[in-house]
Amino acid sequence: MSNSRKRHEALVYHAKPKPGKVEVVPTKKYATQHDLALAYSPGVAEPCLEIEKDKNNVYKYTSKGNLVAVISNGTAVLGLGDIGPEASKPVMEGKGVLFKIFADIDVFDIEVDATDVDKFIETVKAISPTFGGINLEDIKAPEAFEIERRLKEELDIPVMHDDQHGTAIISAAALKNAIEIANKDLSKAKIVVNGAGAAAISCTRLYLKLGAKRENIIMCDSKGVIRKDRDNLTPQKAEFATDQDINSLDEAMENADVFIGLSMGNVVSAKMLKSMAKNPIVFAMANPVPEIDYDLAIATRDDIIMATGRSDHPNQVNNVLGFPFIFRGALDVRATKINEEMKLAAVHALADLAKRSVPEQVNIVYDEVSLTFGRDYIIPKPFDPRLIYEIPPAIAKAAMESGVALKPIEDWDKYRDELMERSGSGSKEIRLIHNRAKRSLKRIVFAEADHLDVLKAAQRVQEERLGKPILLGRKDVILALKEEIGFTDDVPIFDPKTDEEADRRKRYGEVYWKNRQRKGRTLSEAVKLMRERNYFAAMMVNENEADALITGYSRPYPTVVKPILELIEKDKGISKVAACNLMLTKQGPIFLADTTININPSTDDLVKITQLTTKLVKMFGMKPNIAMLSFSNFGSSNKETSKKISNAVSYMHSNYPNVVVDGEIQADFALNPEMLAKEFPFSKLNGKKVNVLIFPNLESANITYKLLKQVDKAESIGPVILGLSKAVHVLQLGASVDEMVNMAALAAVDAQQREKNK
Repeated sequence: MSNSRKRHEALVYHAKPKPGKVEVVPTKKYATQHDLALAYSPGVAEPCLEIEKDKNNVYKYTSKGNLVAVISNGTAVLGLGDIGPEASKPVMEGKGVLFKIFADIDVFDIEVDATDVDKFIETVKAISPTFGGINLEDIKAPEAFEIERRLKEELDIPVMHDDQHGTAIISAAALKNAIEIANKDLSKAKIVVNGAGAAAISCTRLYLKLGAKRENIIMCDSKGVIRKDRDNLTPQKAEFATDQDINSLDEAMENADVFIGLSMGNVVSAKMLKSMAKNPIVFAMANPVPEIDYDLAIATRDDIIMATGRSDHPNQVNNVLGFPFIFRGALDVRATKINEEMKLAAVHALADLAKRSVPEQVNIVYDEVSLTFGRDYIIPKPFDPRLIYEIPPAIAKAAMESGVALKPIEDWDKYRDELMERSGSGSKEIRLIHNRAKRSLKRIVFAEADHLDVLKAAQRVQEERLGKPILLGRKDVILALKEEIGFTDDVPIFDPKTDEEADRRKRYGEVYWKNRQRKGRTLSEAVKLMRERNYFAAMMVNENEADALITGYSRPYPTVVKPILELIEKDKGISKVAACNLMLTKQGPIFLADTTININPSTDDLVKITQLTTKLVKMFGMKPNIAMLSFSNFGSSNKETSKKISNAVSYMHSNYPNVVVDGEIQADFALNPEMLAKEFPFSKLNGKKVNVLIFPNLESANITYKLLKQVDKAESIGPVILGLSKAVHVLQLGASVDEMVNMAALAAVDAQQREKNK
C-alpha cells in the first residue's frame, strides 16, 4: 500500500461514519418516563445517599469498578515524540479499544495539557474518584517515573504506566522461559540492555526481581555503555551504571547470554551476534524494525532463541498480553494498587501458560500442527483465548495475598466462568480469520471486479496480504477504477467476453461439456456460457487456475448460485449443499443455518445441514453447541415443522452422541441459560453456551440473520456455502466492502483447509 493511500485510509477510518473510535452507551433501560425517573431525578438520589453513607458503595451503584482512565500528556507518543495532548488522543482511544475487546474494561481517555510534573499529578488526583484504575500512557522519561511513583503512593486505586511495565512483564515471562530452554542460570547470565528509557529501566528492574544480578548487566544508551564514570547520569541510568571497562555495544555483546533491545532498528550486526555465548537469547523489540533482522539472526546462529515486537515472527513481545488482564484482575478484587507481587504474578502466569498444551483454536489461527513449548514458542500468542481466564485470577490472588485487595474473591470457579463470559464478541473472530488467511496466500477470483466496491475489497485483500486477487470483468473499466482508487499493484485481470480469452473459453467449455453432455448441453452452448463471468470464474477454480471464488455482489443470489451448483461438484460423501452465516453478536459468535439454499428442509436435510455446520464451526477452532430451533419446546407441539426437528435431534442423539445438540427449542430458551436450566434441566444444552442455531426453514433463518445485521448491528461473515468441493462463496446482493473482505479471508482459509486435507 502506498504511503498516500495508507494515510488516506487511516484518516477516513478515524473520521467516518462518526469521528473517533469510542462512544458511551447506556447499560440500563431508558425508553419510558419511569426508566428516566430512575436513571436521573428523582431515582438517582437513592444511590447518591447510599454512597454518601459509605464511599465504597460507589462500586455497587456506578460503573467505577469497571472503568479505567487512559491518561497522557502526549510527550512521548508511539515513537512520534512530543506531539501534545490533542494529537495523542487517537492513540489513547485506541488503547481504550484494546482494553474493551481483550478484557471487557471500559475506558475514558483523558488528555492532560500539563508537562509540569506537579500540575499533571494534581490533575490526575483531582479526577481519580471517577475511575477504578489509571493507565498512564506515552509520558516521557524521566518525568514518567516520578509521576507514576507519586500517584501510586497518593491514590487508593491501581495505577500503572504501561510503557514501562507492560513490556517489562511480557519480556520477563519470555526471558524466564528462554533461560530455561537455553539451560542457563539467570543469576549468572550476562545481560546487555540496549536502550535506557522508561521501558528499558522497568524491564531491567523486573529482571532483577526474577533473579538476575546487577553486576552482570550492561546497559547502553545512544552515547554508548552507561558507566559509573560518566557525567550527568539521571538517577535511573545511574542505577544500572557499570564499573566494567566496556565502552561500546560491540564490546558488551562479547560472551553475552542475553540481549534486550529497546532502542532502534539494525544496531546489532551479525558479527556482534556471533560473539555472544552459546544459546544466545535475543529480544530485539524495536518496532517496526528490530535491532537485528529476524531472518539474519536465525541464519547467523542456529542456536538462537529470539523474540521481537512483530507479529510476523515467533515470540512476539506484545503488551496486549498484559495490561488488559492485569487491570481486569486488579479491578475485580478492588485492588488499591498494582504492586510488584502482582506484576511478578503476571510474569509467572504468562510463562506457565506457554508450557501448557495449546488449544486447537490457537494452532489453527497460527497455522501450526501443534504449538509446543520451545525456542519458537516461549510466550503465549495474543489470540490465545485462555488469557482472559488464566491471567486475571493470578493477578487477583497476588493482590489478595499481598494485602491490597478490598474485595477478595471466594468462589474461583464462578470467577473463572465470569471471565469466560467476558471473552467478548465478534471482532476477535474476524482477526482470527484474517490472521489465518495471511499464513498461506491463496488466489481469489473476484468475479465482479468492474464494480467499484468489489475492486476496493480486492485492493484491501491485496494490500493486507489476505490473498492474491484475480480480477474478472471489463478490463478497461477495471483499469480506470484502479487508477481512481490508487490500486497500483499489478494483479491479473481477465475479461471473459474478449477475443483475448477465446482459447481459454474453448478449453473451459470442452471440460464443462464433457461433464454436462448427457444433461442437455451442447458443446457450442458450453463454450458460449464461458463468456459469463460466473461460469468462467467457476471453471478457473475447477481447473486449479485459482484457489477460491467470491461472487454475487451485483446479482440476485439464486441467479448467481445456479452456475456455481452446476459447475462445482459436491465434496466427497456429501449429498446436500447448505449455507451458513456467522453472526458476530454481542453475545459472541453464532452460526445460523441454512440461510440461503434449502427452502423447506426435511428431517434428513436438517441432519445434513447440522453436520455441515458442525464442520464449519470446528474449522474456526470452536466446539459447536447446537440448538435446533422451532416455535415449540421439546414436544409441546405436534405440528409437522416441530416434529421434523424433533426427529432430526433424535437421529443426532442416536448416531452422534458426542455432538452437543438439542431441540426442538425456542430461540429465547436456547440463548438464555437461566431460562433453559429452570424450565428444561434435562436438556443437553444446559451449562453450555449455544453458538449454533439450526432453523426449520430458509425463511426463518434468512430473516433472522438480516434482522441481526440491521437491528443489532451484528457483523456477518457469509453466507458460507457448505458441502462443495471447492472454496466458492456467494455474497448477498449489495454486500459491503468489509463483508467482501471478510468473505475473501474466509474463502482463503477454506482453500487452505482443503489443501491440507488432500
